[in-house]
Amino acid sequence: MKLPINWWKFFCFKIFIFIKIFRLKKIFFLVFISILSSCVSVKKHNEKRETPVSAEKLKQDVDYAYNKLQKLHPNLYWYISKDSLDFKFDSLKTTISKPLKPNEFYQKLAPVIAKIREGHLRLYPFEKRLTKKEIRDLKNQKGLLSRYNFVLDGDRVFVKDNTDKIPNMAVGTEILKIKDIPIKDLLEKYRPFVNSDGYNKTFLKYSLERRWPSFFTAESGILDSVKVETKFNNEVKIFYLNREKVSKEEKKKEETANKKLTKSETGKVKDYNILTKSYNRDLQFPTKDSTIAYMKIKTFSGTYSRKFYKQSFATLKKSPAKYLLIDIRDNLGGSLYEINNLYSYLVSDEFKFINDIEVTSRSAMFQADYLANFPILVKPLAIIVYPFYLVGTALSTKKVNDKIYLKNNGIFALKKPKRNNFKGKVYVLINGSSFSAASILPSKLKHENRAFIVGEETGGANDGTVAGRYSTEKLKNSKLYLPIGLMLIQPNIKFTHTKKGVVPDKEIIPTLEEILQKKDVQLDWAMAEINKENPSRFWGP
Repeated sequence: MKLPINWWKFFCFKIFIFIKIFRLKKIFFLVFISILSSCVSVKKHNEKRETPVSAEKLKQDVDYAYNKLQKLHPNLYWYISKDSLDFKFDSLKTTISKPLKPNEFYQKLAPVIAKIREGHLRLYPFEKRLTKKEIRDLKNQKGLLSRYNFVLDGDRVFVKDNTDKIPNMAVGTEILKIKDIPIKDLLEKYRPFVNSDGYNKTFLKYSLERRWPSFFTAESGILDSVKVETKFNNEVKIFYLNREKVSKEEKKKEETANKKLTKSETGKVKDYNILTKSYNRDLQFPTKDSTIAYMKIKTFSGTYSRKFYKQSFATLKKSPAKYLLIDIRDNLGGSLYEINNLYSYLVSDEFKFINDIEVTSRSAMFQADYLANFPILVKPLAIIVYPFYLVGTALSTKKVNDKIYLKNNGIFALKKPKRNNFKGKVYVLINGSSFSAASILPSKLKHENRAFIVGEETGGANDGTVAGRYSTEKLKNSKLYLPIGLMLIQPNIKFTHTKKGVVPDKEIIPTLEEILQKKDVQLDWAMAEINKENPSRFWGP
């Protein structure tokens, strides 16, 4: 079928315009540079990291970052007024009066970015580059602080998990000092670098629990050992925590175990996370009568999820399960396709899960990290396809009431429920580390009265977030990276306008003692609530 000549001319003209506007030559150059980047001297790179940048150039980076945010972020003033944010960026520039190293500048700019209160928006420091030998050596070593999970209680830090049973770091041990620096001072220093959606408070705690060791490493470098002062059972100890080598026996054992996993025929193994040594998604029947189903979802990455839900809900259909507990605690989000798909198994009527996605302009999506997911060797081919990507992107937007939206791509269309949809009662477990997609799902379920929500307020906002596709901006002078979300993603609900997370129907906040003792008070409450309907039912293997 031939295209009408006028349409074809228009199509070709559009391609020419897009190529002209977005300078394919520049993109080819960037790809060429990325291919050669592996050859750049590690020493030279790290020298830049330690070289102060003039105050004037740093001020230029401040202006560049703010201009890009204004141009690309679809809801920049959601939680802060323009006047207030203008003032913060202007005030920041007045504090820069002398040359600063890139990561010294990071410590100034990151807190201002955090004031935007958008949980996905995060400034990245100028990272140290490692030699091939250093990378090889690290692969054969265990982490220093990363080997442990920590829990925060105000300005105090406690060891939550010590799977390797390292001496002097038993569960419940309080970290008093690192390198003679009080842990309180470190937390005070790092806390301004983390943020959540809106005025939510729960996410900040969980985020800092995860990230303070990374902040410390970024500041102190990769250490072989570190001086630590701890307290356990009222006994204070000072010792050196050492980075240990992975023995040949340990390495061989792990490799053998992983090989066995890849050969498994369970169909579930591809969802197995080697790092956590657990499944990302799992379905269990914890009671002997199988009337209660428990579904743990650690991530909405989208990977292998379709098969899992298809199999799981087919199993539920055949089972006597009347209750479904969905546990998305500590789930940091992921794929909109996955939560849309999961929701279709939980409802019986036609639904629209996500509102039309808003962007700042028709050209905003052109700034997305198009090449980011392509391997280096494939990038030249991706460049050839790029003009067609631009045309397709341009045609995928629509204007409604002076706002620009992405056209229907399936995520936010009217959907029908799945054939094996679950018709029983649904409980959803959430906490402050339920973020992004793991906030959108309970928000929609709560709005539709389809689930009873238990736990803590989610870390992600009830009314949506800015995420999806990103444009990663590199600040020219300081070399810091600022990924900016391009899409305003909101569940199809009546908005609360609270500027907070999803508030549970039953709030249960575990105490420090309960956390350290591994008591799951939120799950226990849900089980007890279900058991009220049938006292003969019991929680057991």
